[in-house]
Amino acid sequence: MNNKILIINGPNLNLLGEREQSQYGSVTFDQLKNNCLEKAKELGINLEFTQSNIEGEIVTLIQEAKNKFDGIIINAAGFTHTSVSIRDALDIFKKPIIELHISNIYKREEFRKKSLISDVVNGGIFGLGDNGYILAIISMQNLLKNENR
Repeated sequence: MNNKILIINGPNLNLLGEREQSQYGSVTFDQLKNNCLEKAKELGINLEFTQSNIEGEIVTLIQEAKNKFDGIIINAAGFTHTSVSIRDALDIFKKPIIELHISNIYKREEFRKKSLISDVVNGGIFGLGDNGYILAIISMQNLLKNENR
């Protein structure tokens, strides 16, 4: 494997551009995906960009990623605060992981301030809008470079 990164998006992120633009901005899911794929290509990274509204599908993606990808960037969306199963799958991955959120979960409702996955990831990006995805791709590239030294 060589710089293969998986970006996983959780529930409702397929509705970007339509939902709560004050929190998530006006960029659509397809625009976000294209921006990420362009940045990855520019950096020489193989990137797969996916989304699911189903917790079990996300767990399966993470389990299958073990043998296919060098790192995961995950915006688990609402599952961030509820899914022990996603947390456990990420913990088993044992390669670099970045937690990502478009909004700053620590400036939102009380129930969103607890991330069940933060303790099993290398780092997190919160509240920087869709640009956080580009920063996560660059950060993952750096994590992978440092790991291969």
